[in-house]
Amino acid sequence: MWHDNETTIDYLNFGVVADACAKLLQRANGQPISVGVSGGWGVGKSSLVRMIAARLDEGTRPEENTYVVVTFNPWLYQDFEGARSALLQMVGDEVLRRASTSEGLLKKAKKLLQRINLLRLVQLGGEAAATIATGIPVGLVGRVLAKAGVLGEQPEGDGGGEQENASSLLKPAEPVSLPNEIQAFRDALEELLEELKITLVVFVDDLDRCLPQTAISTLESIRLLLFLKRSAFVVAADNDFIKGAVRVHFEGTGISDEVATNYFDKLIQVPLHVPRLGVNEAKAYLAMLLLERAKADGKFDEDRFKRALVAVPERLRTSWRGDAVTLEFLKSLVDVGNGEMVALMELAEGLAPLLATSSKVNANPRLMKRFLNTVFLRSALAEPQGIQLDLKALAKWHLLERCDEALANELASKVTSADEGRVDALRVAEQTVREGGTPAAPFKDEFFHKEWLSLEPALGELDLRPLLHLSRDTATREFGGDDLTPQGRALRDALQVAAGANDQLTQAIRTAGATQTEIVMAKVWQLKAPKRTWRQVEDVVPLLEPCKVFPELNAKAAILLAQAPVKDVGPGVVPLLYEQPWTRTTLESWLESPDASRLVKQAIEQAKKGAR
Repeated sequence: MWHDNETTIDYLNFGVVADACAKLLQRANGQPISVGVSGGWGVGKSSLVRMIAARLDEGTRPEENTYVVVTFNPWLYQDFEGARSALLQMVGDEVLRRASTSEGLLKKAKKLLQRINLLRLVQLGGEAAATIATGIPVGLVGRVLAKAGVLGEQPEGDGGGEQENASSLLKPAEPVSLPNEIQAFRDALEELLEELKITLVVFVDDLDRCLPQTAISTLESIRLLLFLKRSAFVVAADNDFIKGAVRVHFEGTGISDEVATNYFDKLIQVPLHVPRLGVNEAKAYLAMLLLERAKADGKFDEDRFKRALVAVPERLRTSWRGDAVTLEFLKSLVDVGNGEMVALMELAEGLAPLLATSSKVNANPRLMKRFLNTVFLRSALAEPQGIQLDLKALAKWHLLERCDEALANELASKVTSADEGRVDALRVAEQTVREGGTPAAPFKDEFFHKEWLSLEPALGELDLRPLLHLSRDTATREFGGDDLTPQGRALRDALQVAAGANDQLTQAIRTAGATQTEIVMAKVWQLKAPKRTWRQVEDVVPLLEPCKVFPELNAKAAILLAQAPVKDVGPGVVPLLYEQPWTRTTLESWLESPDASRLVKQAIEQAKKGAR
């Protein structure tokens, strides 16, 4: 399996961007600089940040000690310590460590830590706040602050007891000016960095995983350190998330989108967007992931993998000239005599265009990695259950689940009434597309459907029951039973996808007969339970339509309806339900229920008035 962690291994030609950013930081020559690495969830921000840090280290000679890299993840601190405090402390600790070789610098570094402690304690309330505001130790917390040196130098010795200590601590009795302390802290840090001859580079990552208040607190800490000589910040965050966090932080102030945008922009001098991925990048990424796994399994030579690691980014760097990541190029990375490895490259070639163009994936590296994890997990589950399926078939079916769940469920619903699990509509559609035609419903004349149908292998020729069995992690699968006739299974398929009353459904109910319809009604009601919202007409169709044809099913339907979670019921289903007399008892119970919403009760009262 592929771990969902950041990496410095470059599969996507991010190295070019990382090199440029590292050089930008180096050429600042001690002048303050802030870089914002923006991009959505899973696009590779963390990996890009790690690559930048690695290249910064590579460009530093140890004897010069030019750059000190501090990596801060506020997400790790939001439930334990304020992110603001943690960042300041981390910077202070690193400076203290660097200054430990010089007695004079060490003393200055310790003074800096005292100022950091003061700024951290400002976040506290009560006794701490009163102590800081007045300079006088108030209560137990105030005495602790005083002894810690926050209010000045601690007197030597015990001085004859607590009373004498308190007296001596009161002598300064001068209020602490927070603006002055902030400026003193900045001056002290800047002076230390200059004397140490180091540039402090702070990488802030996972900001968009944090709660809004934690994100804003971290940005406020950055503001305390920003624009100091010999300092640089690289902040990785989703711009849209930051805007949302700012709006939450300033809720009730009427803040505009423009102001929310400007808040982050004022902190960032150089905006850097993670490169968007296209089909070429998707092919390269999938291919390298598959080669990486094959190498780990001992099926792909280490030297060949290293050569691929060089060749793939190189091809992406020149893709603007038309050097596309073709199937021929992918095959050149492996031994063409190794059928298994060639098949993996063909898999990457086939999947990439659809994963890149689908709005559900958009070539997102994290989603592509999770996609392959699911496929290989199902492959591992197949053999112990006596299922023989190749990886391409598993990937093709999961691709449909991931990108068009509704179509996947509709095809799955047809399997139960199909001959040995083969769906004729799927077979015909695949053949039609191979011949250059337009597939019929339920498929559409659009890129994804046609490309998916053209992928190998042709699933219409296969028994889909094993595929559906392995896909139970994404949906409930029902393959029918001995209690259903072919007519009953056909009705179940129709009832599962029915959005309302129609002549075909009514005819299917009549053909199945009352006994089979009763069984199907109960089965479909159970199958659709996980996705039932209780707010749409289609949610109650499996009960209403069978009862219209066979009134003797009313009692069974009423029992099923009575199991409804009243608090989830929406007013939209009430008028349709009230048309059927067998629903009235249940509706009256909803009217009396404290869990029913006001709108539902109003809808019931309105329906009753209309029926009079």
